[in-house]
Amino acid sequence: MDNTNNNIGGSDHHRDTTNKMEDAPQEKKEVPGQHHLVLLAEAPTCKSNSLTNGGSKEVELGAIVCPSHAGSPLKYYCSLCDTAVCETCTQVEHIGHMTVILSEAVTEHKTSLASLVSRVRQMTPEVQHAIEEVDAVQEVLCRNKLAAEHRITDLFNEMTSLLEARKKSAIEELSRVSAIKEKVLEEQKRSLKKHLTCISSCCDLTEDSLLHGNDTDVVMVKKEMAGKLNDLLACGISLQPETNPLIVFDDKDFEGLRETITGIGCVCNNAAVPHQTTVGGEAFSNCIVGKASTVTVTTRDRNGDLVKTGFAPITASLSTDKSEERLFPTITDHQNGTYDLTFVLQSPGVYYLSVCMFGLHTKGSPYKIRAVDIGDANGNGTTRIPRTMAVKQKGVKRPSSSRSQGSSNRRTNRIEDDLIIRIGVKGRNKGEFSNPQGLCYHDERVLVADSNNQTVQIFLPSGECCLKFGTPGRAPGKMQRPTGVAVTLNGNYLVADYDNKWVSVFNPEGKYVSRIGIGRLQGPKGVVVDKEGRIIVVDNKSSCVLIFQSNGKLLHKFGSRGNRDDQFAGPHYAAVNENNDIIVSDFHNHCVKVFDRDGNFKFCFGSCGEGNGQFNAPTGVAVDDKGNMLVADWGNSRIQVFDSTGSFLSYVNTASEPLYGPQGLAVASLGVLVVADSGNHCFKYYKYLQ
Repeated sequence: MDNTNNNIGGSDHHRDTTNKMEDAPQEKKEVPGQHHLVLLAEAPTCKSNSLTNGGSKEVELGAIVCPSHAGSPLKYYCSLCDTAVCETCTQVEHIGHMTVILSEAVTEHKTSLASLVSRVRQMTPEVQHAIEEVDAVQEVLCRNKLAAEHRITDLFNEMTSLLEARKKSAIEELSRVSAIKEKVLEEQKRSLKKHLTCISSCCDLTEDSLLHGNDTDVVMVKKEMAGKLNDLLACGISLQPETNPLIVFDDKDFEGLRETITGIGCVCNNAAVPHQTTVGGEAFSNCIVGKASTVTVTTRDRNGDLVKTGFAPITASLSTDKSEERLFPTITDHQNGTYDLTFVLQSPGVYYLSVCMFGLHTKGSPYKIRAVDIGDANGNGTTRIPRTMAVKQKGVKRPSSSRSQGSSNRRTNRIEDDLIIRIGVKGRNKGEFSNPQGLCYHDERVLVADSNNQTVQIFLPSGECCLKFGTPGRAPGKMQRPTGVAVTLNGNYLVADYDNKWVSVFNPEGKYVSRIGIGRLQGPKGVVVDKEGRIIVVDNKSSCVLIFQSNGKLLHKFGSRGNRDDQFAGPHYAAVNENNDIIVSDFHNHCVKVFDRDGNFKFCFGSCGEGNGQFNAPTGVAVDDKGNMLVADWGNSRIQVFDSTGSFLSYVNTASEPLYGPQGLAVASLGVLVVADSGNHCFKYYKYLQ
């Protein structure tokens, strides 16, 4: 293109033109890409209706002129500055810049803008479709709101009807009981009045004869009245009320009912959107034919933040190019914004997992999953469980124990521990928890003390809650704050009740049997049964341990408040090993203490800190079949494994779903433990290395 700089007219002509323009009315107009350009609408003082450029070129009326060089037409375009310039500008302010003829640049701009407008207009159907989708969501939202409102109304009307029916029944029962007592009292009153009338009549007649009658009258009265008077004396009529005035309404159930009613029902919603929701899991990299595989759906809101409530309508299916059949995974809603999709693929190959929410695909759906035979998986080094390095020692290093020398169990290499399953969410229903604390494992079942819900729940290996028992209260058989559970040798359940200050005994059906420790316990936390059937109770409030016979008779008590070897500071839980040694977690002394069966101190291990073998308020303890001791480190939210002498072995890898204030702990089977994750309102199974 031509970018030659030409001299436009002489200086005298330029001054003359400028003088002629000074008195001319001007209209200023902004032009995109150029500030304060002057548009000559009229120039009456000009002798000619044009401006000459060297006498050969004209600037027509209405042309845009340069504001820096008055009268110079804007004939060029500076690409670097993205603006129209005059020829003088190309020689001064824009010297060295790439310039082109303005008309050519305008043509190029028109083409570019037209293309941009066309592309933007192509978005119109998408935006219109988005508006339609938003309208559809609004309509569904309105329908769901109305449906929920009707459901709430119907349920509460039903509850009101039930309450009214119960009210009517209670009043009728009250009237019936009152009528029975009224009838008894009325009959007694009639009998007493009749008796009183007889007394008055007989006595008056006899007295009148005695006062006013002659001898014959007295003889006749004696014959007639003596027998009647003797009968009145000997009649044995009841002179005490034959019933009592007691009639009250027992409202003890209303205390719990009020709490239930205030929290009954829940308006559930979440802000999850499909296009932000993600899916991940081991199945994408290690899916074995014939074995259960799981992927996790993590719901997120429009900003990409995690959603922490459930109830999202997740649907999923697996398909393959080789068949039209579909496999539908089992969906588990954890009620915390995550959902597990579990499936078993029966043949190797490539599968496509479609995950939808509210009828729309989640981010990246459908996903490709490659299923392989177990032999192929074992040969693939990339599918092995990643190893995790042991926690780096922090704080004060614990001196090596002389007991640990030569220990065959001591291990400092990496460990391969991981979450197996999580059971439970926060709530009040069966299978839900609010601050679960103590637990125990018996006959492949897990017993959990659901502290804030004031119940005990029992779970099968599948995670199903098979029994829930306990009602709130301070009477025998009630629960106020259950914190520990255990099973006796005959199969009864023991429940340590911190606030009721006793240990309750229930049969395997959850029916109340008896109490232990009345008047002796101040705040029982943990309970365990040893090999001899003795019941060992950790009294947190009194900082001691009590040993009872199976019939509830106190055998022995040891420990007091303090920091000596044989003292405690808020002990929590206990476990027993094969030797019947008693292992106690000393919460505020940040250690674990081991005693023999009679309560004589043997040794302790641990100190305050975050390093290996250190604790920040230990809680649950358990012993496996090798004598290794497992300890729940409450303040550090982890589980550590020690050998039988108290030397650190390893810790359980909980990185996939961190613990939050673990409490009760038990060994479920070989290399598997179960822990109450109190802060997350659930309990979890983990693998661990022995």
